[in-house]
Amino acid sequence: MNDSRLVTERNIWLATTRPNGKPHLIPIWFCYVQDKFYICTQDSIKVKNLRASPRASVALEDGNRPVLAEGTARFIDRPFPADVVSAFQEKYQWTIERDGEPPAEDKTYNILIEITPEKWLKW
Repeated sequence: MNDSRLVTERNIWLATTRPNGKPHLIPIWFCYVQDKFYICTQDSIKVKNLRASPRASVALEDGNRPVLAEGTARFIDRPFPADVVSAFQEKYQWTIERDGEPPAEDKTYNILIEITPEKWLKW
């Protein structure tokens, strides 16, 4: 997908499905690198949902110019890809490789999710 907002927008809406079938929708920071979405997070409902079912949808925040993607998520082991680490650093001034080091709030953000788009919706 060729839309500059995939690189410049700060938040994306992530939709997952709970094991009981109920939807879960949250805004979250992301980076778009080499045609994939990356989300660095902590253990949470979204992580539990994706471990049970890797299907996910993402959407840019701007409802006037929608860009949505449906895809499959997978968890990335450390060491995280250098281009993804650099993208988070450049976009948010956040080093996602600092697991366990100060500042304390970064200690729990140790899960990297990659979402590969399989279907795009844009109008």
